[in-house]
Amino acid sequence: RYFPDPDLVPVVIDETWIEEALRTMPELPDDRKTRFVRDYELSEEDARVLTSARELADYFEKALEGYNQPKKLGNWIMTELMRELKGEDASITDCPVGPESLARLLAMMEKGTISGKIAKTVFAEMMLSGKDAETVVSEKNLVQMSDENELENMVRQIIAANPQQAADYRAGKTKLMGFFVGQLMQSTKGRANPQLANQLFAKALSE
Repeated sequence: RYFPDPDLVPVVIDETWIEEALRTMPELPDDRKTRFVRDYELSEEDARVLTSARELADYFEKALEGYNQPKKLGNWIMTELMRELKGEDASITDCPVGPESLARLLAMMEKGTISGKIAKTVFAEMMLSGKDAETVVSEKNLVQMSDENELENMVRQIIAANPQQAADYRAGKTKLMGFFVGQLMQSTKGRANPQLANQLFAKALSE
C-alpha cells in the first residue's frame, strides 16, 4: 500500500555521519549500568538503581569526584538520600544537598571528624536547611570527641557510677559493654569516638 513520494529527495547516509552521530550520542542507561558494575565494582542491583535516572547517575558520579568510595557512596545515596527524597521515583534535582556537599560530609565521616551516627544527623539538617556539612557541624558543635584523656576521665566516672554493672561485666557479662558505651554516648550527645570508647572501657574494666 505504500508508493514512492516523488517530492522526497534521496538521502544518502555515509559512514562519517553515522560515526559522528554515535560519538555525540549520550551514554545509554544499559551501557552506563554495565560501566558502573565494571568500573566501580557495584552489584547489578545497585548499578540498576543508580542508573534508573540520568540525573541520579550524574549526581553519583559528581559526588565520586570528592569522595572516591563508590560502594559507600552508593549505599548512602540509596539509603539516606533516597529515604529523604521518598524513594527511587523522586527526582534528585529536588535535593537541596548537592553532590559536592554530600561528598564533603562523607569525607568528614571518613576522616573521623564526625561519627557515622552524627553524619546522619548532619545530613538530615542539611536536607532541611540547605546548609553545608561544615556549617552544620560547627553550629551544633558535633565534632567527634577523640581526646583520649578527656574520654578516659568520663569512662572512669561512668564505671564508678555503675558499680553493679562493672562487677557483672568483670564476672563475664561482656554484653554490658554496650551499656557502658551507651552511657558515654548519652553523656556526649553521640559525639564520642565509638571505637576509642570501646577500647577505653575495655581497658578500665580489666583493671
